[in-house]
Amino acid sequence: MSFIVQRKLRRKLKKLLIIFIGLYVMIGSALYFFQEKLLFLPTTLEQNYQYEFNYSFEELFFETEEDATINALHFKVDNPKGVILYFHGNAGDLSRWGKITEYFVAMNYDVLVMDYRTYGKSLGNLSEAAFYKDAQYCYNYLLKQYSDSQITLYGRSLGTGIASFLASKNQPKQLILETPYYSVLDVAEHRFPMFPIKKLLKYRFPTHEYLLKANCPITIIHGTDDSVVPYSSAKKLLDLNIEQLEFVTVKGGSHNNLRNFKIYKENIKGLLK
Repeated sequence: MSFIVQRKLRRKLKKLLIIFIGLYVMIGSALYFFQEKLLFLPTTLEQNYQYEFNYSFEELFFETEEDATINALHFKVDNPKGVILYFHGNAGDLSRWGKITEYFVAMNYDVLVMDYRTYGKSLGNLSEAAFYKDAQYCYNYLLKQYSDSQITLYGRSLGTGIASFLASKNQPKQLILETPYYSVLDVAEHRFPMFPIKKLLKYRFPTHEYLLKANCPITIIHGTDDSVVPYSSAKKLLDLNIEQLEFVTVKGGSHNNLRNFKIYKENIKGLLK
């Protein structure tokens, strides 16, 4: 190979390297500066929006901080078996999640479900600490009407980390986690293995740490074909060797369809009997 050809080849490789580094830095910067837009996918509602559901409910507004307002729905039935404090996933708002939680109202449970800040009618600045603070506010609200032994914490997807945090700080009857993660950091590292995610990520939601501190029965339900939160991330929670933890595998289940499976229905029915 002639010297001229070698020089041209080096120049090409150098240009490719520069392009690669540029793309790497650009994508890494986007992961850092726009991570909230990747993690949280809220839809908003007008403050005068009127909810419509099949069961009786009360719409609530909690002033959790001077500049934060949390919108919540409290479904109530006659002679409830207990109450479920439900924490939803990372997309949508209460117009959707209220309908989803009616599944539990139909099982004769009261349900309190909140919209996170920036979701639906809820207002305020997002942060991991804010998620926890607002969640504890809702738990304290329920304690004025129910005992700890009547409260079931239920988390779905994003909400599993929040529900697990509450279980580590309180004494609920039980904790149910649908499609949970070991931590948001674990999921992010799985998706972006080439980047120093640990240094870039502002949100951790370390479910594994909270479950170790929980003092109640824990049930995890996860599908093997989940493309949003890998099944492997949830399975790592079994390595914690928590005595009161039960893991339910839904073969063929994905992220949003577990309710279609008999094994999900049977387990939920048993937990809420």
